[in-house]
Parts: sequence; structure tokens; C-alpha cells
Amino acid sequence: MSTTSPAPTIISTDPGIDDAVAIAIALGSPMLDVQLICPIAGNVSVEKTTLNTRRLLTFLNQAPRVVQGSSKPLLRPLKDASGVHGKTGMDGYPFPEPAVEVDTSIPAAVAMHETVMANSRPVTLIGIGPLTDIALFIHQYPDDLKKIKELVLMGGALGRGNLGVLSEFNFGTDPEAAKIVFNSGLPIRVAPMEIGRQAKILPETSEKIKQLGKVGDMFYALFSKYRGGSFKTGLNMYDALAVAMILEPSYFNEVTTHVEIETRGEFTAGASLIDLKGYLGKPDNASVATNVDSEKFESWFVDAIAATASL
Repeated sequence: MSTTSPAPTIISTDPGIDDAVAIAIALGSPMLDVQLICPIAGNVSVEKTTLNTRRLLTFLNQAPRVVQGSSKPLLRPLKDASGVHGKTGMDGYPFPEPAVEVDTSIPAAVAMHETVMANSRPVTLIGIGPLTDIALFIHQYPDDLKKIKELVLMGGALGRGNLGVLSEFNFGTDPEAAKIVFNSGLPIRVAPMEIGRQAKILPETSEKIKQLGKVGDMFYALFSKYRGGSFKTGLNMYDALAVAMILEPSYFNEVTTHVEIETRGEFTAGASLIDLKGYLGKPDNASVATNVDSEKFESWFVDAIAATASL
């Protein structure tokens, strides 16, 4: 098999407007073969994220396997982000009724295992929501981990959080799952929250996207309802960063370091301690983006949506 053939890919996601962008870009890339999407509770309930996934795929005329993921974190109650993404998670556009089927007969972790075992090549795993299902996969199928090429995540924070004082939403929603993931030994790359705030989609870029046919019109409508940043001053495209780190790694400055997840603090549970100065004295377990070339990212972002528009 050619080394240029697309990488088999699994996406764990909680759409969510910026998740929808990331999914669409991944589907539109010739470098990725998205074989499985596992919607999980996060931005909104798992029923809504599953429906959003199916509606988006129907709109894009794409039909990878969809297996519904977990409805809540491992140990904690669910905290959603409907205040950012709207009550449905993808408010703002009249999507068609879904024609893409969803499998609810097996857990997402089992579907991940089946996908990994069905491929002769290492699988790329993308996590752009809470890490519950990825943690369950790691726990239940440790022998599969040698067949994972890399796990690329959007989550965590270099400094302050957006869920708690020090916790970012994706990691902070299920701290125990995030801890399992970072203790797994998998090759992990991370785009923290602050990188999403560097990679703003400015109003003039949104206007360019609006001109990209029905796909551009759809994303423009979603962006107008998105509360991740400001439609007038710039939107924070967090989850697309995980896909960009795979497709355009040269846009990022990355540091190999140790990431520790706090699970026991009364006020700090879910905090990601990205140990850039080696205070913890623990071995490296992740490569963390500390900067992104925002101009190159923004240009790539438009081109990537244009590629999606041609699906």
C-alpha cells in the first residue's frame, strides 16, 4: 500500500459548531480516511450530538460509520456547553432530516476496537470532545494501543480555564477519563485552548467562507450563532486545530512535555498541568502546541472548507 494513501481515522466528538467544522474538514481531506465517528455527550446531550452528526453527514452526503458514545462522564455529572453552541448544539441552519444511520447496539469503545482491528495500518485517533470513550477504549483494549499511530486532542489549557478557574471544557468535563488517556503511553499531541484563541476566524474570513456554495453558507449561518469568541471581532475555532495539527503540523510550535490531569482538587479537578518547565519531574507523555501561525491557519481554514464544499 502506498504511504500516501489516506490514514484510517476515528473521531470522538460532541458537535457543537466547531466540532462540525473539524468533522467536515477531516472528511474533505485526501490525507484522512474517516472510518468511524463516535458522538459523545459534551457540548450538548449525546442524543443531540448524535443527531447533529447525522444531520451534518447527510448534508455533506458522507456516510462513515456512526456509533453513539457515552451519555455521561465516567464518575461525574454532565455539564454541557449549550450556552456557547445553542440548545441543539448546532443552532442557526435548517439541516435536512438525517438519512445516515447510527449504531446504538454497541458501545463506542467496542466500535473503536473493531475499526482498529479491521485495519492493517496504524489508526489515527482524534479527540475533540470529552475523553470518556477514548479512555474506555484504552482501558478495555490495551493490546490495540500499539496499532494507534497517534492520538490528537483539542483540550486542556496552558493557563486559566473556560469550565473552571483552571479547567478547560473537554478535559474538565471528565477529568478521570483525561487522566487515563495521558497515562496510556499513546503518542499524544495536544492543541490547548489558548491556541484556539490565537487561531481566530476574523469577520472578513467568515465572509469569504459564506461564498463557498451551500457548505460555506451553512457554516456562515452556524458561525453567526456561535459564542466561542465574537462573530464581529473573531471566532475561536478550537476543534479544527486538532485536524490542522495532523494536516499542517508546520503551522504549530510544539513542546514535548508532561501533562498531568488533576482529579482530586476541590476547586481544581479537571485542570491540565502542562509542565513546560519540568517542575513535576515526570517523563514526557505528550507534544503540546504552544503557538500557531494564525495567518497560515486562517488561510488553510478557508481552503479546507472549500475542499469540503467540493465533496
